[in-house]
Amino acid sequence: MNKLQTNIEKVNYKKRLLKLCVEMIEQRIAAAAIAIENAQSAANAEEKSSAGDKYETSRAMSHLEKDMYSRQLLANQQELEALLNVDCDKLYDNIKIGSIIFCKDLAFFIAAGLGKINFEGIELYLVSPLAPIAKQVFNKKAGAVFTFKKMELVITATF
Repeated sequence: MNKLQTNIEKVNYKKRLLKLCVEMIEQRIAAAAIAIENAQSAANAEEKSSAGDKYETSRAMSHLEKDMYSRQLLANQQELEALLNVDCDKLYDNIKIGSIIFCKDLAFFIAAGLGKINFEGIELYLVSPLAPIAKQVFNKKAGAVFTFKKMELVITATF
């Protein structure tokens, strides 16, 4: 599974993967900003009808929607800030933030919680450093065992 052999290949892979993660979060930030703007526009566009309750309910829903997107925007901005501090110039024997972990059939990148992707032919899970699985594997080395989705996995390599 791990076709990255040299340290230079590993560092460059991590840098490209980190760049993709940054782009994904930037897209989420842009989408949340647009959604906030749309919710605000919807609230502003509501015309007071003779049925005042309908007007108030609709405005309240638009404000709730705007608040939800504002929280998402803030969370994504915080995740981006944390992601920009990940150092991909280093290779780690002990798993830390910025580590890539290989197991028999799975791989993980501890940097941001963005889900499962296929990146340059390698399927991996993009995991937040705050996720339970990240906390479970921190400071472990190749050969260590951990549990993921009720499966026991052996770390075959990490960098």
